[in-house]
Amino acid sequence: MSHRFLPALACAACLTVSVAMPALAQDGLTLKEPMKIAMLYISPRNDGGWTQAFDEARQKIENELDVKIQYVESVPENASAIRPTVERLIQRGANVVIGTAFGYSDTFKELATKYPQVAFLNASGTTSAPNLLSFNGRTYESQYLCGMAAAASSKSGKLGYVAANPVGPVNWAINGFALGAQSINPAATVTVIYTGAWNDPVKERAAATALLDAGADVLGQHVDSPTPQIVAQERGAHGTGHHRDMREFAPEATVCSSVWVWDRFLIPELKKVAAGDWKPNPNGALLSMQEGGTDAACCGPAVPAEQAERIMAAREEFLKGEKTLYSGPMSDRDGNERIAAGAVMPDAQLWQMDWFVKGVITQD
Repeated sequence: MSHRFLPALACAACLTVSVAMPALAQDGLTLKEPMKIAMLYISPRNDGGWTQAFDEARQKIENELDVKIQYVESVPENASAIRPTVERLIQRGANVVIGTAFGYSDTFKELATKYPQVAFLNASGTTSAPNLLSFNGRTYESQYLCGMAAAASSKSGKLGYVAANPVGPVNWAINGFALGAQSINPAATVTVIYTGAWNDPVKERAAATALLDAGADVLGQHVDSPTPQIVAQERGAHGTGHHRDMREFAPEATVCSSVWVWDRFLIPELKKVAAGDWKPNPNGALLSMQEGGTDAACCGPAVPAEQAERIMAAREEFLKGEKTLYSGPMSDRDGNERIAAGAVMPDAQLWQMDWFVKGVITQD
């Protein structure tokens, strides 16, 4: 779904501008009443992917914080739908509103200004305010682990990848997947087909089929539906999922999934809101695995035990903050230096990633 990742090219600029906002020098937000949370979902809560991951996080938050969270499903990305929905929730007493879409960004900024005593948080958003925090996850970390699992379960070293759109957060996931694969098999290649849509099972099936027909024996993905995993299972191949544990849909094929674990971030952040004097980061929150962005559900039986141990060890390094993926020296597939030795790629450049590491094959 484009609402989540199209800010890739603009995010750095729009968030950097807000750093100088004088309002950030003011006292933080302290709720006037006990915390009452509401959530807006971009799609149905049982969509199997992005929104269902948020709904599962909602249930964990309710249990942990002993609260009941209101939610509204299928709120489209336009102000005429967002604004009345949020205002109705606020009228019902909500003083914390959590959104789940890039397309909510501008309207949430307007609402945050209109309702300064309400805390707003928005996943994949690009706007900020003294009472608005946008957040996203460094999916390249969990995709690195899935790439390791893909290479470990591949017999040919030829991996396929069904991707949505060629924007920064998709490209960083593809590169992460390839780097993980090559840590297991240095000769591994990743052939990518972009579908041009975030959730289009018909296009995903066509892309997955084409990749398998071309010789791939494991499919990675950065699209919403489980279709690539289902196709892999139908063809006797393997795959790695995205958003949630896709073994639910293809238990024989799926060897690893990059999964959202929003509750790990939202529970402590909501505790900060409830404690008072909440001052959200004006640059937003781009969450590592250590900070509660994503994790990896791994490993399927096709991954040899020795390699599974390597994957779990790498996972622990990410969870402890001991592993930084985009650090130098690193060159692209054409041999151009992209990250100098000893340097770490800044987030602004990550958001705009338009290059690929060696072994990644994309469409012309």
